[in-house]
Amino acid sequence: MSDTTTGTLTSTIPGLVAGTYAIDTAHTEIGFTVRHLMTKVRGTFQEFSGEITVKDTIEESGTNVSIELGSVHTRNAQRDGHLKSGDFFDAENSPKMTFVSTAIKPEGDDYVLAGELTIKNVTKPVELGVEFLGVDQNAYGQTIIGFEASTSISRKEWGIDFNVPLEGGKLLIGDKVDIHLDVQAALQA
Repeated sequence: MSDTTTGTLTSTIPGLVAGTYAIDTAHTEIGFTVRHLMTKVRGTFQEFSGEITVKDTIEESGTNVSIELGSVHTRNAQRDGHLKSGDFFDAENSPKMTFVSTAIKPEGDDYVLAGELTIKNVTKPVELGVEFLGVDQNAYGQTIIGFEASTSISRKEWGIDFNVPLEGGKLLIGDKVDIHLDVQAALQA
């Protein structure tokens, strides 16, 4: 994307302005996919907030996000209720999942965002592959940025290990969870 060694981050990405960008929840999706027997279940979180701080260099920039686990939505009310229960997210006792970045670095035309993901009071490091989609102005004249990010985690590492054994040593629910984000954020005044 840009060579940050030849100038500041804001000078190498046209239109990018240093500052704090609030995640626009109306134009952002935080989703996941997990294997369920032979198919995959897809879900999203409906309530979340976060911000991206753009500094002069990419190394100084960062992000933090807070997600309401009780807002999980898989298009099935019974399954959503089970995901909110102590078998999975335990949303009553641990209502939020958080991500706080610890580093970001260019990788080819894209980026790697490292950070700490906390679910059910367990914090583990994760890395997300990030594709920066650009800078533009929204209908209200605000500077906006967009990006897509993804990673895969083992849900067992965060203490989410409920499962149902099936014949032949199989399990009903996969351990690997693919996480994907489509984010738009607006520069705050």
